[in-house]
Amino acid sequence: MMLALQTKNKTGFIDGTVMKSTTDDVLALQWDRCNYVVLSWILNSISEELFSGQVFSKYAKTVWDELKETYDKIDGSITFNLHKKINTISQNGDSLSDYYHKLNSLWKQFDALVKLPSCGCDNTEFKSHDDLIKLMQFLMGLDECYHAVISNILTRETLPSVQNAFSIMSREESQRDSSSATSSGSALKSQ
Repeated sequence: MMLALQTKNKTGFIDGTVMKSTTDDVLALQWDRCNYVVLSWILNSISEELFSGQVFSKYAKTVWDELKETYDKIDGSITFNLHKKINTISQNGDSLSDYYHKLNSLWKQFDALVKLPSCGCDNTEFKSHDDLIKLMQFLMGLDECYHAVISNILTRETLPSVQNAFSIMSREESQRDSSSATSSGSALKSQ
């Protein structure tokens, strides 16, 4: 929702920085129109149960604040469950692409929830460490058929990024698929 509001330059209606004019009626009417547009966006993006509790609201900021106060709670159990999913996910016969995208989605959720503290130091070491953890999580969840390629990656002097590892694995998957298609085509011709 924030992405849509930022794209349309309407975050001021939910954070209170855009105020309704008390001196200019035309500006006040424009503010009302924009407020109702933002309010309708919010109401259209929530579940029916939540909608019924907010349908008579007049101000986008009020609805936003109430929803944020009620539902925007991140506690240890949410972080724990997300971290557990990341560390237990495995390919289990899914396509490599499906597995990677599921894992990548979990990483993005985790990164959005758990922010590193800001500091004046060089963050490249933190980024390198985070990239290494993600690479290891990706490799650990792969099916056994990738064992040789995983070993090859891990014995490199410089480890690839998780994106490059995915690319390497994708080429391996394509090679394996084309080899099996060739073998099954040859088997059919010999019958």
